[in-house]
Amino acid sequence: MSDAIATAITAAAGVGGALLGAVLPQRFLARQRAAELREAERRRSFEERREAYTAMNRASEQFHTLLKDALHRMRDGLYTDDDRTRLEESRREYRDRYAAAQMIVPLRVMEASRELNKVLAEVDAAAKRVDRGLPRGEESAGTLLTAVRAAAPRLVAMRTLMREDLGIRD
Repeated sequence: MSDAIATAITAAAGVGGALLGAVLPQRFLARQRAAELREAERRRSFEERREAYTAMNRASEQFHTLLKDALHRMRDGLYTDDDRTRLEESRREYRDRYAAAQMIVPLRVMEASRELNKVLAEVDAAAKRVDRGLPRGEESAGTLLTAVRAAAPRLVAMRTLMREDLGIRD
């Protein structure tokens, strides 16, 4: 091999090494940035779900509690306009949290929420009829108090699914 060919090969290797030396770190950094972006998106999604779950759970519990309280007060003849207002505000908050969660939570959580919503909505509608003096059949504050108890295990089931989705295992 001649000195000229050896010099050319050495020069080419040097240029190739210099180019690879610049390209490889860029590729490594690009992959690292992509991984960091994926992790940031995963964290954002987790936080978004956690916040939705917290709000949805709080609103569900509040609506359930105020609905039970309203039924007790109706039964005892103590139901007031203030009670009606608090229950209506809670109902709206519950509906808003449910609607917001629909866009970001898994279907199995929404199905559990729908099961809870079914009980609460039926009891709420019946409570309004009782309050207006237009009960259907055997509807009364007392019978509705029994019916609203069906919401408690559904609340637990929904909350359990939420916790599982967030990685919380008991």
